[in-house]
Amino acid sequence: MAKVKSNYRCSECQSVVPKWVGRCPDCDSWGSMTEVAVVAPVASRAGASLAKAGSSAVLPTTPATPLTQIDSTSTQAKPTGIGELDRVLGGGVVPGSVVLLAGEPGVGKSTLLLEVVYRWAMRSADDRALYVTGEESAGQVRLRADRTNSVHERMYLAAESDLATILGHIEQVKPTLVIVDSVQTMLAADVDGVVGGVTQVKAVTSALTSLAKASGIPVLLIGHVTKDGAVAGPRSLEHLVDVVLHFEGDKHSTLRMVRGVKNRFGAADEVGCFELSEQGINEISDPSGLFLHHREEAVEGTAVTVMMDGKRPLLGEVQALVAATPLPTPRRAVSGLDTARVAMVLAVLERRVGVSISKADVYAATVGGMRMTEPGADLALAIAVASAVKAKPVPKGLVILGEVGLAGEVRRVAGVNRRLIEAARLGFTSAIVPVDSGPNIPGMRVNEVANLAEALAYAGLMGGKQAPSRPKLTPVK
Repeated sequence: MAKVKSNYRCSECQSVVPKWVGRCPDCDSWGSMTEVAVVAPVASRAGASLAKAGSSAVLPTTPATPLTQIDSTSTQAKPTGIGELDRVLGGGVVPGSVVLLAGEPGVGKSTLLLEVVYRWAMRSADDRALYVTGEESAGQVRLRADRTNSVHERMYLAAESDLATILGHIEQVKPTLVIVDSVQTMLAADVDGVVGGVTQVKAVTSALTSLAKASGIPVLLIGHVTKDGAVAGPRSLEHLVDVVLHFEGDKHSTLRMVRGVKNRFGAADEVGCFELSEQGINEISDPSGLFLHHREEAVEGTAVTVMMDGKRPLLGEVQALVAATPLPTPRRAVSGLDTARVAMVLAVLERRVGVSISKADVYAATVGGMRMTEPGADLALAIAVASAVKAKPVPKGLVILGEVGLAGEVRRVAGVNRRLIEAARLGFTSAIVPVDSGPNIPGMRVNEVANLAEALAYAGLMGGKQAPSRPKLTPVK
């Protein structure tokens, strides 16, 4: 005998709940719950004994293969021709992989992947790329390709949004790379739900993932983001793909960054730098100079630090301005820095080393639109503010690293050796770092400090006993 009971299923995300609710607990859709009948068979003693005996086991059609007999050369990454993108991907695109590139509208996702298609088509006569767009017409894509000089005979374009038609194009063209722009505009006709909804996005991504795994064709998907900056759609979408990349950029700046969030074939914290212009998008292999203001003489209120963005060290400049104010509540304006950490550093400066700023306006910012949110920039910010108060510039060629604690101590940060090597490469000759930060750097005098007072003394902003500095080593020829 069998028992019949009712459950309720969401028409958007197919989630099932035992009782009716007005709002789906998974996708937050209102009025999407419909009643479905579920037949639950009653287990008998005979059925239970058969289940224990394992009689329901199904023999696989293909036996398991020893790991030593699996060919690893078939999954080696193929370079796309864009070095910064290959850096984030872990060397290139792996055959059969699915890559999701997400970013805000207008940041340059389509321009970047159109350049990838062009570079891929130029690789060899056997490589052809298919660009599928559901957001633009074929004429619009051709205009962008002409403007960016990205036109090649082995580039194929399909302005389609139906999944079955797209699979037909792939079968006909037989490409070695597929670009889908964007996954939220594709429609699976045999699946319920609106275009861009949770059900449709999951179905389209699952179908393209199955195609990539079965045929070995790498697929690059463009995805939209929400107001919070997360990938639009269900979180399971990020679990279906192999690589998740975020394309970031400020609309007031031409700098763009591709940041790895998930990567099954390499490091997940790499960053690639690009510059977006009217002629297209260009990679920036050495972005450290973008965040420094090159001047002949030192200026008070500035300090240089090195930030680790993923595994890449980037030099950046912190600027501070301190001005008297007649207002009872002084103003604190911050740009490019963490507001909470700026407030903490200002409090430590006044309480621990006596730098009076409680009755003055303080403005703190970074150069070139760089965002410094890691604690390693605390010491550079503190020295920049003290330099602005004392109206005395920091010595030229000095780089500053360290986290500032509430007791005024300077704490160690990760990757000091890599940061100092990058600073020495750009011509910096001295550094202020926390105690026990690692080995010496040839050509650089490294000064180790234990607290904020020693750091200000090294920078020439206050008197006090200085700790011994490391000897300056000469570079090995």
